[in-house]
Amino acid sequence: MSGRDNHRWGPVPEVFGHRPPPGTPLLGGAFDSPVMAVRANAVLHNVATMAQYCRDRGVELAPHGKTTMSPELFRLQIEAGAWGITAATGAHVYTYRQYGVSRIFLANQLVDPVAIRFVASELAADPEFELICYVDSIDGVDILERELTASGAEPTRLDVVVELGVPAGRTGCRSGAEALKIAQHVATSPHLRLRGVSGYEGAVGGGRSEEGVRAVAAYCAEVRRTAERIADEGLLTTERPGLLSAGGSLLYDLVVDSFAGASLAGRPAQVLLRSGAYVTHDHGIYQQISPFEQAGSAYRFEPALQLWGRVLSRPEPELAVVDFGRRDAPFDQGYPIPLEVRAADGSGGEPATDLTVTQLNDQHAFVQVPADRRLSPGSWLGCGISHPCTAFDKWRTMLVVDDDETVIGGIETHF
Repeated sequence: MSGRDNHRWGPVPEVFGHRPPPGTPLLGGAFDSPVMAVRANAVLHNVATMAQYCRDRGVELAPHGKTTMSPELFRLQIEAGAWGITAATGAHVYTYRQYGVSRIFLANQLVDPVAIRFVASELAADPEFELICYVDSIDGVDILERELTASGAEPTRLDVVVELGVPAGRTGCRSGAEALKIAQHVATSPHLRLRGVSGYEGAVGGGRSEEGVRAVAAYCAEVRRTAERIADEGLLTTERPGLLSAGGSLLYDLVVDSFAGASLAGRPAQVLLRSGAYVTHDHGIYQQISPFEQAGSAYRFEPALQLWGRVLSRPEPELAVVDFGRRDAPFDQGYPIPLEVRAADGSGGEPATDLTVTQLNDQHAFVQVPADRRLSPGSWLGCGISHPCTAFDKWRTMLVVDDDETVIGGIETHF
């Protein structure tokens, strides 16, 4: 599997009005600094690995598009077998439709009239388009019903799932009993079709302590029980399989284990994961906590993002200042992780594990350096990142590189 297939990527991004040809070295002086590079073969490996995992476990995947907002990466994921793409906002839905995504799981409440009217028009115009969204209140159901009726785009049948949340969490019913009431109200709607129950285990816990694992398992069990009770009441549509959905990027293995073998209304439940960060993985939080990084895992992801910057100054023996900062690099789950140092012309290559990024300003990184370490202005510093979800939104375009660090194309982001 090679990243060089031209159809996979967009054109190489322009640099100051010039577009270097594919095959140009990343660090040879043709591209400005800083630069975020996407390793093509790592992405392809990750997409194929997640698709295989889902096939092996009998679940489906709607990767969360907010991670990348990249049409090129959406296409790769769908071609590998993804059910569709998950959205978080009406604006996401609009963007996905502009790039031909035919199945969208909107993992949020849909209450904005403009967005509802757009969804109604898309459903009416394209019989192949499928969208599922959340409901968690009588008021929310009534807003959908009112706006779908007013849209005049008849007949409109919008699929919904009841969201089950947790106390002090974000959206979602706070109990199974409340979820049942919402499901009963949906059943009276001429425009809505109830598919199942959804939730987000990350609202319960984000780590793998024994206590955290137990809490996530208990929450997923409650999601399953709630869906089973709603199904037993005859409230789920019979036109499509009943659905259970959860699964961020850190604990989706616990979700799969909890939902395994679930049946709704006498039929196997459709289990839909929504993991998104796997597509590039990282050198930080996901490398520490991801399911495939746990002992005994038969699967592995590869970090695919690398941030390169040039040393601006060595003002003190143990300090180097590099030209990337908070505008270029994620920092909410840890600073960039130094991996490699290169000469100013891109040659050489030495490990940078003895360097540490200690602080970021908007356009400057403070890097702690051993006093005897040779690192002069103009040199390249390559870093891994932690948390891709806050990396992509900082770049309108990213360079795609092959294993020999030549540029083979680009991707766009649409935040």
